[in-house]
Amino acid sequence: MVDPLGLAIAIAGGALAAILAGIGSAIGIGYTAQAANGVLSEDPDKFGQLLILVALPGTQGFYGFLGAFLLLTKIGLLGGTIPAISLWQGLQLFFACMPVALAGLVSAIWQGKVCTAGVEMVAKRPQESAKAVIYGILVEIYAVLGLIVTILSLMGMKL
Repeated sequence: MVDPLGLAIAIAGGALAAILAGIGSAIGIGYTAQAANGVLSEDPDKFGQLLILVALPGTQGFYGFLGAFLLLTKIGLLGGTIPAISLWQGLQLFFACMPVALAGLVSAIWQGKVCTAGVEMVAKRPQESAKAVIYGILVEIYAVLGLIVTILSLMGMKL
């Protein structure tokens, strides 16, 4: 049975992947950039060390965008024929996008907090900046896992 809501629900899943991960990245970068600007007002030479910490929470926004892009490609909105998507298939596609959406939202915010602490460490001990980046990357792993689950789920679905 073909339901016109199927396509809309699928698109909503892709949109939420991009929106929620993007919101998380904006919040995470905002936390870290505020702290970094305070450090840079005292020592502008630390810009290079702080840039990585500020940029790290932004990757989740890219992951959400990638999840949305893969969904839109799968359902044919970026070229090709749009298949008849039932309500059930639309729900499956929607929920396939949720791992990257939710993992991106939450991990970007927490990564921003971890990277903010890293900025504070770099302010006092600039030689330890690599350690601060490693802590930020540890949070990143969960966003990557959310992206992988979304990719595998989308690849496994037949339309």
